[in-house]
Amino acid sequence: MSATADSMEHDVQAYMQQVGRQARAAARLVAAATPGAKNKALLEMAAAIEAAAAQLADANRKDLDAGRNNGLSDALLDRLELTPARIEAMAAGLRQVASLPDPVGQISDMAIQDNGLQIGRMRVPLGVIGIIYESRPNVTADAAALCLKSGNAAILRGGSEAIHSNRAIAQCIQSGLDAAGLPVHAIQVVDTTDRAAVGQMITMPEYVDVIIPRGGKGLIERISNEARVPVIKHLDGICHIYIDEHADQDKASRVSYNAKTQRYGTCNTLETLLVHQSIAAEVLPGLLQQYRDAGVELRGCERTCALDGGVTPATAEDWDTEYLAPVLSIRLVDNLDQAIDHIEGHGSHHTDAIITEDLHNSQRFLREVDSSSVMVNASTRFSDGFEYGLGAEIGISTDKLHARGPVGLEGLTSLKYIVLGDGHTRS
Repeated sequence: MSATADSMEHDVQAYMQQVGRQARAAARLVAAATPGAKNKALLEMAAAIEAAAAQLADANRKDLDAGRNNGLSDALLDRLELTPARIEAMAAGLRQVASLPDPVGQISDMAIQDNGLQIGRMRVPLGVIGIIYESRPNVTADAAALCLKSGNAAILRGGSEAIHSNRAIAQCIQSGLDAAGLPVHAIQVVDTTDRAAVGQMITMPEYVDVIIPRGGKGLIERISNEARVPVIKHLDGICHIYIDEHADQDKASRVSYNAKTQRYGTCNTLETLLVHQSIAAEVLPGLLQQYRDAGVELRGCERTCALDGGVTPATAEDWDTEYLAPVLSIRLVDNLDQAIDHIEGHGSHHTDAIITEDLHNSQRFLREVDSSSVMVNASTRFSDGFEYGLGAEIGISTDKLHARGPVGLEGLTSLKYIVLGDGHTRS
C-alpha cells in the first residue's frame, strides 16, 4: 500500500471513529428525550425540507448529471431523482412518523409474583443504528425519522451516486434537531464517498449497536459477511403464490395478476407462481393471457410449456431468481407438499401466499411455510409496513432474530425486564 493510500485509509478510519463517538454520546440524550421533543424535531425537519425544496432539487440535479455521465441505467436514475412530489412526500413522511405512538418506555406483561414483586418488560431503544443504502435519497429522511422516533441515534451512509442530495437532506435533518434542542449528532450522514467508510462502520461494535443494509444482493451479502455488528437484513425477495386445487379461480387470477403486475421492482412482488396440476388447465389460460397483455415474459416448467406452447422453458436458475422485472416463472405441482417443498428449496423466506378455500390446506400453509410473511388469499404486495399498520418501515427482514418482516418503530427497539419491589430480599 502506498503512503498516500495508507494516509487516506487512516483519515477515513479517524473520521468514522469520530462519527461513532458523536453518535454514542448523542444516543444517551435521544433515548431520554420526551415524545414531544422528538415530534418537534420531526416537524421542524419537515418544514426545513419544504423550505429547502429548490436547494434539494439543485443538489439532486448534480447527482443526476453525474449519474448520466457515469452510465447509470434509467431505472437507477429514476430511483435517484427527487421530483417535487418526492420532496413533498419526504416532508409528509416525517409528519406521519411524528403522529405515530411513541414506543419508547411502553410497559407490557406486568405481573405480580407470589412474593409480591411486580415484574414486566419495558420497550427501549437499540442505541446507535447504522444504515447503509443505495440510490434513493428519500431513504435518508425516512431512516432519520424512524430512528429518532424510536429513541435511537443513527449513522446513515447513502450511495455515492446520491452524495449531493444526501448532504442537502442532512442539513434539513440537523436543522430540525437543533430547533428542538436535541443533539445534532443524533442523526449523521456519512460525508464521504470512500467505500472504506462502510468497512469501518460495520466493524465498530463499540459505537454501533446494529447495522441495517438496504440495497442490492451484493451489498447485503458483503455487509453480512464482514460485519462485526449485528445485522438486520433481507437478501432478496423470491415470493411465491400457490394456487391450490381448492382455489376460487376468479380470486386466484385477480390476486396472482396483482401480485406480479402492480409493481415490478419491489421485494414483495410475485416471482414464481405454483399451480396445482388438477386446476391448471382451467385457471392458467386466461391468467397467462392477462400477463402477456401486461408485457410479462413467462417461463415455465415442462408441464406448463405443454399446456401453453408460448411459454419459454424455465431453467434451474429461474426458480432461484428475484427478477424485479416483468418476468414470471411458473411451475405445476402435484400437491400442497410439493408446493411447500419448492418454496423451502427456492424461496428467500420473504413473503409467500396460498390461494385456497380449504381451511385445512390454508392452516398447513400458514404453519409450515417458514417466511417472514405468510398469506392466505391475498397479494404478496401487501407485505409492507404501511399496509400492516406500522405507519412506516426501515425495510423487511427475513432474519429470525431480532426483527422479522416489516421493521417499523417497534423493530428498532428492544425489551428489558423491569422489577418493582418494596424492600424485597431473596431467602
